[in-house]
Amino acid sequence: MVPVNRLPALAGAAGMTFVGGSVAVSGALADAPLLTVQALRYALACLLLLLIFRKVTRPRGTEWLWLSGVVVTGMFVFNLALVLGSRHAEPAVLGVAVACVPVLLAVAGPVLEGRGVAPRLVLAAVVVTGGAALVQGFGRTDAIGLMWAVVTFLCEAGFTLLAVPLLGRHGPMGVSVHATWMAAVVFGLAGVVREGPAAVLRLHRDDVLAGVYLAVLVTAVAFVLWYTCVERIGSARAGLLTGIAPIAAAAAGVALGGPRPAPAVWLGVAVVAGGLALGLGSGQVARVAAEDERGDVDLHHRAVRVAEGG
Repeated sequence: MVPVNRLPALAGAAGMTFVGGSVAVSGALADAPLLTVQALRYALACLLLLLIFRKVTRPRGTEWLWLSGVVVTGMFVFNLALVLGSRHAEPAVLGVAVACVPVLLAVAGPVLEGRGVAPRLVLAAVVVTGGAALVQGFGRTDAIGLMWAVVTFLCEAGFTLLAVPLLGRHGPMGVSVHATWMAAVVFGLAGVVREGPAAVLRLHRDDVLAGVYLAVLVTAVAFVLWYTCVERIGSARAGLLTGIAPIAAAAAGVALGGPRPAPAVWLGVAVVAGGLALGLGSGQVARVAAEDERGDVDLHHRAVRVAEGG
């Protein structure tokens, strides 16, 4: 039986595995009307979440701003940055940019949560980032591609950081529900303007299947798993688990007939594992669980005050 205090970390790891495995699936949408597919993806994910979790707390005050930040940066601009950035940079460049997210979460996350920055977690984040970069590899880019890589990095971090003040009152499920319906509206409006109302009629069977996979596993399931992890062990520790995504992507590539991983990839996997052990060792996870038991109420009220602008 898995110790209770490790379940949140396993939830986060599972979520990142789904995200990493989606890289190959997303490639099937290269010729599809992307904005329309994304709108349908988030709409379906929201419907699935509402079927499971029917009671949703209505956002109030500045919570709407935090939610808008999650959607605009972590979902809308992030997806656009990946598309536009890929025209000027090789995929590895954008992958390395995302791999740098654990370091930012290790520093900024505790500030939003009212905790102190832990040097051990910052060091673990640097190690995980280095390992993830080895797994991704390094590619070529121009100045515009580098700019989009930075945007990708900031937006990926925003998806987690901007949700932190909301988790106290809405929980992982509530944040996921509101983020998905808002994303469906944003992508839907953009799709109508950019691709036209009839874009949905241009979808092929493979497009629909890929969209359903993204809606169910990479959105409805992965969002809840990820935010549950962030809520329970903190964004700094959860951020370390993003190093699992490139490993899952590499494994999915091999499973789909790609080449065997190069030695640098295996080295990267080992480095990521070392960083996770440093930041999420049994002693570390047990300690944060004990801290949460003592401080859950205080952190809950603090998160609510931050979300409401207090």
